[in-house]
Amino acid sequence: MTQKLAIEGGTPACPNPPHSIYPGGNSIDAEEEAAVLETLRAKRLFRYYGPNPGESKAAQLEGEFAKRASARYALGVTSGTAALMCGLQGIGIGAGDEVIVPAYTWIASASAVLAVGGIPIVSEVDNSLTLDPAEIESKISAYTKAIMPVHMRGAPANMDAILAVAKKHNLKVIEDTAQANGGSLNGKALGSFGDVGCFSLQFNKIITAGEGGMIITDDENVWKRAVMFHDVIGGLRNGFVPEEMLWGANFRMPELLAAVSLMQLRKRDNLLDQMRQRKQMLKQGLADIAQRKGLTFRAIHDPQGDTAIALVFYVENSDIAGKVAAALEAENISAATLYHPEQTDYHTYVHWTPITAKRAWTSANAPWSFAKREPDYSPAACPKTLDLLSRAVHLDVNPLMTNEDVENTLEGLNKVLNALT
Repeated sequence: MTQKLAIEGGTPACPNPPHSIYPGGNSIDAEEEAAVLETLRAKRLFRYYGPNPGESKAAQLEGEFAKRASARYALGVTSGTAALMCGLQGIGIGAGDEVIVPAYTWIASASAVLAVGGIPIVSEVDNSLTLDPAEIESKISAYTKAIMPVHMRGAPANMDAILAVAKKHNLKVIEDTAQANGGSLNGKALGSFGDVGCFSLQFNKIITAGEGGMIITDDENVWKRAVMFHDVIGGLRNGFVPEEMLWGANFRMPELLAAVSLMQLRKRDNLLDQMRQRKQMLKQGLADIAQRKGLTFRAIHDPQGDTAIALVFYVENSDIAGKVAAALEAENISAATLYHPEQTDYHTYVHWTPITAKRAWTSANAPWSFAKREPDYSPAACPKTLDLLSRAVHLDVNPLMTNEDVENTLEGLNKVLNALT
C-alpha cells in the first residue's frame, strides 16, 4: 500500500526534525573546554609571547596539521577566506591575473581572488560538482595564472587531470579545501596536490573553532610569502632576512582559536568514519529505487577519500527536484535543491551579484580596472553547471544519525521517490 506523503498530510517517516549539521561543532565537549582553560590560565593569548613561557597552540596546530597532510609547512590564519588570500599571495597572484574558479563554489573563493587584485574566471563543473578538467582549457587566456579547484561538498576534485592541464599551460594550482578537511584522493590528502592548499575552520565546516583557517604547502617560497602577508612583521618573527621582506596585513590565528582547533583536529578521523558509514548505508539503501527510477548519484572520484558530508543524486528536471526536496523536508529529512534562478544562493556563480555586476569599493574601480579582458558571468557562461545543479537533490549526512535515523530516512526517501519520480 502506498504511504501518504507528509507534505500531503501523512505521518513523517522521521518522527523528529533532523539534527543540525555541524559535525565538529556538535562534537565540542570537555576536551575543547580544557584546552581553552589551559590557554587562559597560561595567559598566553598571542602566539608569539605572553607573561609565561610555553609552546604556542597555533604552532602546535600547524605542526600536527602539516603532519597529517604530509606537508612540509602549515600556517594558521583567521578564516578560510584569509587562507585563500594568503595562499594566492603565496603563489604570486596580483593585479589583473586571472584565476579559474568553478561555477559552483561559495562566493569567498572568487572574492579572495578579487581581494588580491586578480580576476576570477568561472568554469564548468561536471557531475562530481567539481571543476570539469575537459572545460578548463576553454577558459584559459594569456592572462591566466592559476586554477582553483574546490573540493565541493566534501568530495575530491579530479586533481590528476587538473594538474595535467596546469602543467601543460604552466599555471599554479591553489586548492580550496574548505569543505573537505580530512578528505583524500588515492591516499593523498586533499590540499596537498597543488602549490598551496587552503582550509576553513568556520562553524559549518567538518571541524571548527567557530572561525579560522589553515594553509599547507611543500614550497618554502610560497610559505614565506604567506607568512609575510598574514602578519605585518611575520618575516621578522620567523627570521627572514630584511631583503626578503614584503609588506603584510594581519590574519594571525589567535591562541584560543588554535586551542579549540587542535582538539577538533584530533576528532576529525572519527567524524569522517561516522559520516562515511552512514552515507554508505544510505546509498546502499537507495540502490534499488535509483535503478528502477533512473536516478543517478553524484560522481565521486574516490569514495574512500570522500568526507561523506553529503549525498547528492540527480533527477530528470528542476521541477521534480524541487518537489522531491520539499517532500523530503516534510518527512523531517534534511534535503535541498542546489540551484533555482529565483532563489539567491552564493554557492552558484550567477548569484554572485557583487561580482557579476563588477561592483568596486572605490571610484578607481579596482580590481576590475586591472582586467585585461571582459569576464563572462552570464548564465550562458556555464550552462552545464546550472543544469546539473537545478536537477540535483542534496541530503546532509550527519554523524549524529543513529541506525534508526538511517532506517527512517530511507523509508522517507523511498516513499517520496516512489511517488514523485
